[in-house]
Amino acid sequence: MKESNLTFFISYSLVFFTVISCAKRGSITGGPKDEEPPKFVRSSPPNFSTNFKSDEVRIYFDELIKLENAQKQVVISPPMKLKPLITPLGSPGKFIKIQFQDTLIPNTTYTINFGASVVDNNESNPFPFFQYVFSTGPVLDSLSFKGSVKDAFKKKLDDYVSVFLYKVDENYTDSIVFKDPPRYISSTLDSTEFEFKNLKEGKYHLIALKDNNSNYTFEPQQDKIGFYDSIITIPQDTVAKLKLFKEVPEFSFERMSQVSKNQFILGYKGVIESPEISVLGKPSVSTQFYKDPQKDTLNVWTKPFFEQDSIVFLATSKKYTDTIVSRYKDQLVDSLIVSTKSASKLRLNAPMILSANTPIDSLKISNINLVDQDTVAINFKHQLDRFKNELTLNFDKKEGAQYHLQLLPGAITDFLGNKNDTLNFNTSTGIEADYGKMILNFQQITQWPIIVQLQKGETNVDYEITLNEGETTALIESVAPGEYFIKVIFDTNKNNKWDTGNYLKKLQPEKIVYYPEAINVRANWDVKQAIDLGALD
Repeated sequence: MKESNLTFFISYSLVFFTVISCAKRGSITGGPKDEEPPKFVRSSPPNFSTNFKSDEVRIYFDELIKLENAQKQVVISPPMKLKPLITPLGSPGKFIKIQFQDTLIPNTTYTINFGASVVDNNESNPFPFFQYVFSTGPVLDSLSFKGSVKDAFKKKLDDYVSVFLYKVDENYTDSIVFKDPPRYISSTLDSTEFEFKNLKEGKYHLIALKDNNSNYTFEPQQDKIGFYDSIITIPQDTVAKLKLFKEVPEFSFERMSQVSKNQFILGYKGVIESPEISVLGKPSVSTQFYKDPQKDTLNVWTKPFFEQDSIVFLATSKKYTDTIVSRYKDQLVDSLIVSTKSASKLRLNAPMILSANTPIDSLKISNINLVDQDTVAINFKHQLDRFKNELTLNFDKKEGAQYHLQLLPGAITDFLGNKNDTLNFNTSTGIEADYGKMILNFQQITQWPIIVQLQKGETNVDYEITLNEGETTALIESVAPGEYFIKVIFDTNKNNKWDTGNYLKKLQPEKIVYYPEAINVRANWDVKQAIDLGALD
């Protein structure tokens, strides 16, 4: 090969392999990701139409769209008894078709709010808060009203809380929320704010509802409700704030069933007060019971066993009395099991708690021995709570100490006559440096008492202290390291707990405020925090 041709061949080969190499390094991506939401093009009839007479609406977009979570997101106001058919719900299309199944009210402005349900087919980019509005009369109502909803008990509000306006006229009563749909509907969607648009001037009753059945009526057994204390006048400048709460149902006993030879479980709803349970017509049969710590249930025990197909109980709770029948058959006999409810490492100010699976009937304190790691006997005070079926032992503790609790045979006798065998429980305490201390200085306390709680999660209360008249500082000691939210309950009726509201009694739930930021507690550290209750809502 000639030199010139050889040079050309080498140069061509280098270029060829360079191109191939570059091609292998990259890949075709198909262009930038689509982040644009769908765009509204037109509708038939046009949006904001008056003298509307059609039974179908088509809304067109510039690309293929679909509806996501339409059952919760799409809100039609005023509501229709027969909900319209809305497509597409699953398959994509370039338009939404709405077919009305109900007769439209004359001279009424309708709003169909799609929330964030309209999304494009490829990337699900939402077209938020799109509304289709029309009037069956010659004018569109144009007034608006807004507000917010918070959960009365929890820090976070549920998503998709409905907000209703009822027309207040000669036919209005408070019970309307149980049986009739509202005049206007709005929703918080996934926020805490709501807004009504295209309202007609007038007087209205305002409620918020976690409408679990989506039937526009309040069902106390399963729905949460919040209500505004006074009648809303439209137009007005007031921004309404609603507190959503779950009512406590009227007390009643429910079904009873046998779970072992001597044990029955009796459910109830509402607040149980001073319960008494006996076997009807059998004065020789004794009963004893205690409350299940996790459920609204009583564990009821009877003795002796007698041969009979059914058993009739007489159950009372303050002003409520009921007779309850249960099947009755021979089953296995329960034995006594005693366990500890305390953590393996006790806080210095925490008691030791024992519980049993059968009702504790009597104690022989001389058979209960508590010693430290040097086998030195420790004095303790005890308390038996029969309703909780718990034995509490309080004693002075030292830092970094170990304690051994021994129950000799017969220390505990249960309702059935069972006695414990020898039982041993060990526990220990940390040193004070393992824990932190929280000092909370409250400002603008307008009423006492207040209940101050520390919580890591939404449900369990990790620490609690009550401030009474004139007290402004909460000192919480032996706090395990971690992040805590501060919850303050205004105990208006002074019963040492939070009380919910009642719609028909027009009773609002007791006020609760949360400090907005989590407080970090570190070991061997004092946290001092000023909290202005007047600035919290």
